[in-house]
Amino acid sequence: MSADSAVGGAQRTVRRLITYLLLFALVVIAAVGLSGLLGRLLVADTVLATGDVAGLARSLAFALIGGPLAALLWWVVWRRLDDEAERASVGWGLYVTGAYVLSLVLATSNLLSTVTTLIGGRSLQWRPALATGLVWAAVWVWHRWMWRHPRKRPLDIADAPTVLSSYIGLVIGVSGAVSALSVLLDAALRGALAASTVGKPWWVSALQSLVWAAGGGLVWWWHWQHDGGRRLRGDLASVGLIAVGVLGAGVLTLGGAGITVFVLLRLAFDRTEPMNQLLEPLAPAVAAAAIGSLVWAYHRGLARDSSEAIRQGSRLVTSGVALVAAASGIGVIVNAALAMAANPLAGSGARTLLLGGISSLLVGGVVWWLTWKPLERTPAAAAPSPAGDTGNWQNARRIYLIVVFGLSAVVAVITLLVIGYRVFEYVLGDILGGSVVDRIRAPLGLLVATGLVAGYHFAVWRHERAVLAAAQPARKRTIGHVVLVTGTDPAPLHRAIEDVTGAGVTVWRRADVAPGAAAAGDDGQLAGRLAGELEGVTGKQVLVTVSPDGRIDVIPLLG
Repeated sequence: MSADSAVGGAQRTVRRLITYLLLFALVVIAAVGLSGLLGRLLVADTVLATGDVAGLARSLAFALIGGPLAALLWWVVWRRLDDEAERASVGWGLYVTGAYVLSLVLATSNLLSTVTTLIGGRSLQWRPALATGLVWAAVWVWHRWMWRHPRKRPLDIADAPTVLSSYIGLVIGVSGAVSALSVLLDAALRGALAASTVGKPWWVSALQSLVWAAGGGLVWWWHWQHDGGRRLRGDLASVGLIAVGVLGAGVLTLGGAGITVFVLLRLAFDRTEPMNQLLEPLAPAVAAAAIGSLVWAYHRGLARDSSEAIRQGSRLVTSGVALVAAASGIGVIVNAALAMAANPLAGSGARTLLLGGISSLLVGGVVWWLTWKPLERTPAAAAPSPAGDTGNWQNARRIYLIVVFGLSAVVAVITLLVIGYRVFEYVLGDILGGSVVDRIRAPLGLLVATGLVAGYHFAVWRHERAVLAAAQPARKRTIGHVVLVTGTDPAPLHRAIEDVTGAGVTVWRRADVAPGAAAAGDDGQLAGRLAGELEGVTGKQVLVTVSPDGRIDVIPLLG
């Protein structure tokens, strides 16, 4: 590529980004102005329509100036989209994704707020919300039409609106479902009077929450089932599945289950507060655990039916969430035990703290044990695989162990500093009261928990590393250095060469293959075939070429 063409490409990229950023800003400005004007039309002859000259001027300026400018710029952009390079640009994909998701969120939230406000009774606030919702719904329909256009739709990150909108709808629906179930359970447990908020019967809150649940569920279903979000297997879809469906739902489930167990333990051993107060957190906790477990189970099932990387990523994320809950429980238990030891008359406060730690340890510990399976033979103890899913899983597991050990070590160092500060503060005669145990029991509990976590995971890492090294067959190094020529991702091939030969590797990228192109077959199969091709090859220098069609040539060199 010449210098002139490179400069021209950079200029086109900058021009596109500026154009689409400006178009995005103008669309938002025009939508805000139209929302304000439509809201004033809906609230005509009411107090909300008068006395706001500045607001009216802003809406007129936004709508009458920003609107035509947005339309003009869009017309220019739309004409350019006949060029495939424009449709394939990242700027066009980002613009459509950003405008689509923003308009969906604002339309959904405002339209659902309109319905819930009407359910709540006399209020004029539903009219501005309806105006805003209708305008942004129109913007959403417009951008959905562009996104699905057969000739001008984005070619880059084309699946992003489906994935992001699916999980946005899921979050809205789950939040509404948890709130609705919480109100119903609270009314059943504590009575309708206790479950009612000030001036609002309990059933009104339940119905409003059901509206949010239904609206979020509709958004989720439309993108997940109708638009095919469930069938997507790209990187963004995998991240969403793990981050929202497994991690988010796991946190919701474990948090609700932990609070539920805590309330039950308090009912059995710590009835120092009125029954109505003790039961107050039970309904939200049960609702969170129930709804979260359904979402969690569904997405873990999807992960199990996906690739090995997603399946094991789901397992590691679940183990991590449960480990945090269990370690927090250990820290709180140590804290409570020190409080009782330092002051045997500490009373209900320390007992309540102890029960909280026990509940967190029970819930997190059980889920961690069932997921991590510490007594089961680990994948690292199995026969090593130089490439493929098994090798990737072993690498992911080792990275997980190192990350957990490293984070635990960092937390331990910080808590040691806090403990040292508190001790020196006490020795130097700080005017604050309390014993040294009272000052250090909270960070000391955290130190004990992180120390146990760090020690266990470091021991597992060392053990698996030793087992893996022992399982490696003894090899005589027959190749001095390998030059790898490939146009695909060199990382799996690089690892396969090092595992098989132990030789150093220099990577040269092919100029006749587009960046990011994939060879025939997946990376694991290609690396496995390369490992077989290198068997028995000797030479001080060896050239390995990988063709775009997946053909592998191994050429020993002289000198």
